[in-house]
Amino acid sequence: MDTPYVRQYVEDREITAWFLLDLSPSVDFGTIDTERQKRTVLIDFVTTLARLLTRHGNRVGAMFYGSTSVERTIPPRGGRPQVLRLIDDLLKYPRLTAAPFTDLTPLLESGRSSIKRRSLIFIISDFISAPGWERPLNLLNRRHEVLAVRLFDPREAELPDVGPLIMQDAETGEQLYVDTHDKRFRARFESAAAQREAALSEAFKRSGVDAVSLSTDEDLVRAIVRMATLRHGRRR
Repeated sequence: MDTPYVRQYVEDREITAWFLLDLSPSVDFGTIDTERQKRTVLIDFVTTLARLLTRHGNRVGAMFYGSTSVERTIPPRGGRPQVLRLIDDLLKYPRLTAAPFTDLTPLLESGRSSIKRRSLIFIISDFISAPGWERPLNLLNRRHEVLAVRLFDPREAELPDVGPLIMQDAETGEQLYVDTHDKRFRARFESAAAQREAALSEAFKRSGVDAVSLSTDEDLVRAIVRMATLRHGRRR
């Protein structure tokens, strides 16, 4: 009876998680492996996270952004059938060959206006978008716990020296002839990619949103562990 005991309380509450998914044409890009396009990585990531969350009694839902707006919403539910429905809808979602240039603002505003209960929100996109999405991202983050998952392919940052190429804009279909033998062109390409990377990092910082990058050549398990570590550090 003289031995002291410390009672520890473990918070046990249901999480509602939402996946806000950018399925615009640029997400269909991938060069390292034809089976590892950014869309493939997106589907694998959502499948894994949805299964992990629902196994612990949580609910998951999703919004699909296509060419200009949210085109499908899956209300949050729990259980294996919900995961299977989410996977099936993602696999059946049509691939667009061309569309107006992506604007993520409608996706973020739809999330803010439609998701009433405080939730854990994953925004999964390559963030190739018209400007102006930073403010709605910040407003969304004020109400919910938001994590940005940025999809990218290594060839979006560095071009190989493979000679003349015809490059096509995944969003608009516009084509451009380039010569990758030209060192100055490759240097300009890499400089533009670095500037875009810096601008994205600054945008996430201003919005107060944590961001993780998910590459087409990266091991998914490592990415999820990194994301969990980031979220755990933020909550401490």
